[in-house]
Amino acid sequence: MKKDKIRVGISHGDINGVGYEVIMKTLMDNRMMELCTPIVYGSPKVAAYHRKALNISNFSFNHIRSASEADSQRANIINCIDDNIRVELGKSTQIAGEASFIALEHAVKDLKEGKIDVLVTAPINKDNIQSEYFNFPGHTEYLSDAFDSHNHLMLMVSGSIKIGVVAGHVPIAEVPSKITKGAILKKLRTIQHTLEQDFSVKRPRIAVLGLNPHAGDNGLLGTEEQEVIIPSIERAKEEGILAMGPYPADGFFGSSEFNRFDAILAMYHDQGLIPFKAMSFDNGVNYTAGLPVIRTSPAHGTAYNIAGEDKASADSFRNAVYLAIDIFKSRSIYQEISQDPLKKQEIEQPTVDEDVDLTQEELPEDI
Repeated sequence: MKKDKIRVGISHGDINGVGYEVIMKTLMDNRMMELCTPIVYGSPKVAAYHRKALNISNFSFNHIRSASEADSQRANIINCIDDNIRVELGKSTQIAGEASFIALEHAVKDLKEGKIDVLVTAPINKDNIQSEYFNFPGHTEYLSDAFDSHNHLMLMVSGSIKIGVVAGHVPIAEVPSKITKGAILKKLRTIQHTLEQDFSVKRPRIAVLGLNPHAGDNGLLGTEEQEVIIPSIERAKEEGILAMGPYPADGFFGSSEFNRFDAILAMYHDQGLIPFKAMSFDNGVNYTAGLPVIRTSPAHGTAYNIAGEDKASADSFRNAVYLAIDIFKSRSIYQEISQDPLKKQEIEQPTVDEDVDLTQEELPEDI
């Protein structure tokens, strides 16, 4: 396993939101430096602006030009942005969207090249970041494309619950068309693998929610459960996945039945994220499962309404850093124990005299 401190890359997100606030509040705790080497991809000028707005006087970044220059005892920052950039707290601006993408692009490049070990992304505005270079619903889809991974899954994680969704950032009117046997089975396989590899859970139990009210009520309120979801669950069981359901979402969360499972697969975004954020808004983490790399983010958004007011909680972002570190360690262990302990050996064949005829009768009896 890697013994050096984990290099945590951090993209600064939307410069007009609470990104820098939660980043600095997290890194102000010197104990964080004992766990990792943080490297922020952003702008020292923007960071200074937020420091002044928040009246933070006991924290500063170590300015570096590349990840290789990072000081393992300091919070480091790489300048990716034009120094003439303008911060307008609480506003969605085109320049803020451009700055979000540029920082993300730099961080992803270093992640691909192994210059950082994990990536934690501060919140972006999914609208103002759109451009000819970023044409995705969010981080999850962008990273899936960047790393050519087709098995990605948005997995919301907290201490008590993990929820993934089949149909993520899509309009609600398009949800039924996204609920297919292939999509459900693919997500179940991804959840199974990530629970084993990234969370060290053996034989995980996965709950599957229904799409319709009361899980269709035997076809009375919809047939997707009978025609699509149940057959998908049965197929998953044949593959050794402990998938169970489909459960009616309201009763499932209302009765605390979710506590019996290691993870939950919801059918669409709000079905999974509303209960998750109701329970874990301040400390939950968004994890992109199914990628060859590790990426986490806080569960909240840009929070323009409180930007620069020193009201943002850093708990979710701090937990995103912790989770990225934990998953990195878990993957390292998983890779070690998954390797074949019996290495193949080249065995030299004994030389046999061509004149000697080893018949069965001439062999020793104890062979």
